[in-house]
Amino acid sequence: MEQEIQGKVVVKTKKETIISLFKAGVKEIEVIARIANSRPSYVGSVLQAEGLIDNYFDLYTSTNLPMNVYSKHFQGRLGFKNVETAKRSTGVLEAAYRHFETRQDRAGQHHTLEMGLTMLDRARWTGKLEEAEVYRQWMMRKLSTPLVDTAKPSALAPAEQSAETEGVVQPQLKLAA
Repeated sequence: MEQEIQGKVVVKTKKETIISLFKAGVKEIEVIARIANSRPSYVGSVLQAEGLIDNYFDLYTSTNLPMNVYSKHFQGRLGFKNVETAKRSTGVLEAAYRHFETRQDRAGQHHTLEMGLTMLDRARWTGKLEEAEVYRQWMMRKLSTPLVDTAKPSALAPAEQSAETEGVVQPQLKLAA
């Protein structure tokens, strides 16, 4: 962006433009991104790095910035530098998922799945397709467990079936793997 200061044209970097817009009172990340001809992810990253905001998260936000109480389980532990790193990282994801599962912490499991998808997409969009595939396979194992089981667990079966539903097998929800 160009700005005239004392008769001279000064070209600001995108980063400088973003910071000056924010400090001038433009607080909407989408508006700043449009004016600075940048992506919202970049604007959010710049503003967080400058300590101006602390609540923006998307695919490209550093996992070192805590999003919620679950973030600490993954800080500095996930990557896709190579296939070995991706495999080690999915081991971290699997251990966390099982940890949250034993505690029936569905929000923790959800965050773990989000982290897996984030790493899959980061690897994919940076051209690290073999590494992305490691994450995709882990995600598919998690998501391929059917949620509906046609056999009713005896503990959930009603004491009496009505005449309307007698003989009809009702699907039941079960926990994913």
